[in-house]
Amino acid sequence: MSKTKVELNGKTILVTGSPGFIGANLVLRLLKEMESGTVISFDSMNDYYDPKIKKYRLGLIEEASKTSKVKHIFVKGNLADKEVIDKLFDEYEPSVVVNLAAQAGVRYSIEHPDAYIESNIVGFFNILEACRHNPVEHLVYASSSSVYGGNKKVPFSTDDKVDNPVSLYAATKKSNELLAHSYSKLYNIPSTGLRFFTVYGPAGRPDMFYFTATNKLRAGETIQIFNYGNMKRDFTYIDDIVEGVLRVMQGAPEKATGEDGLPIPPYSVYNIGGGQPENLLDYISTLQEELVNAGVLPYDYDFEGHRKLIGMQPGDVPITYADSAALEKDYGFTPKIGIKEGLRNFCIWYKEYYG
Repeated sequence: MSKTKVELNGKTILVTGSPGFIGANLVLRLLKEMESGTVISFDSMNDYYDPKIKKYRLGLIEEASKTSKVKHIFVKGNLADKEVIDKLFDEYEPSVVVNLAAQAGVRYSIEHPDAYIESNIVGFFNILEACRHNPVEHLVYASSSSVYGGNKKVPFSTDDKVDNPVSLYAATKKSNELLAHSYSKLYNIPSTGLRFFTVYGPAGRPDMFYFTATNKLRAGETIQIFNYGNMKRDFTYIDDIVEGVLRVMQGAPEKATGEDGLPIPPYSVYNIGGGQPENLLDYISTLQEELVNAGVLPYDYDFEGHRKLIGMQPGDVPITYADSAALEKDYGFTPKIGIKEGLRNFCIWYKEYYG
């Protein structure tokens, strides 16, 4: 689909889910690179994971805003509160909206389904309604590689059918894509969904495997390796994700009219993934190596004695692998940072943060 150029300078940009992992890193890039305008961060600061890390990221944003040419405003609120979202749009009139706020995590959705309906369905609906009544140039939102469910064909392409989610989290993300499509069609809202593939890096989500494994190894506990290590993941480093999001923000699906005189939905979905699936055991070995290099763990640490191979978990899939050709074709970008460099950066940060 052809794109309409969206100029970010001088505009008001709303990023929900900042200071989440991807949101915070995106806001930091915007504060660094935009020449003028306003960036609004929105988040509920809930305690799904350690709020200290969210506060730490928010601190980085506040520090960066002191020297930025851009005005930064943080608004605390709940995405599922329609009144709060409507007021936010009325007051600030954002031109570009990046919706990264969501209840994340596959395994958590098994015990806490209501959190996913509230944030990922009701919350996203509120964003769509606000975009409908306050026309925006581009709505970019987080989908997930989990929408591919148990698909056997790899690499996963956005042309593949995604009708068999294996977790509630995945079902809510697929729902986001369907809702966005209907709003694009009905109200001509340019929207782009991004299917992220296993994002990692410094100050990442503490519920992600590489982070929980590090915490456990440091505490002398045993890490559980699911499906006996027969897992492959398309790990994508945070800087690659942010670069992809930034490029997508600046190219909205073009508005066009069909032969019936009605809008052709200005709607796109892309994968953002490393494009190089890594074996879980290789990933763990690289992590262990870099933890030793960074001085988080001693060089004689008994890694073998702290590993336990176990079966598959409900809601998990054995392989994720992105076909990101469309992203490269339309935006000239493919993720480039490998796991050695990415995990090294994480381990260095971990050592500094936890001491």
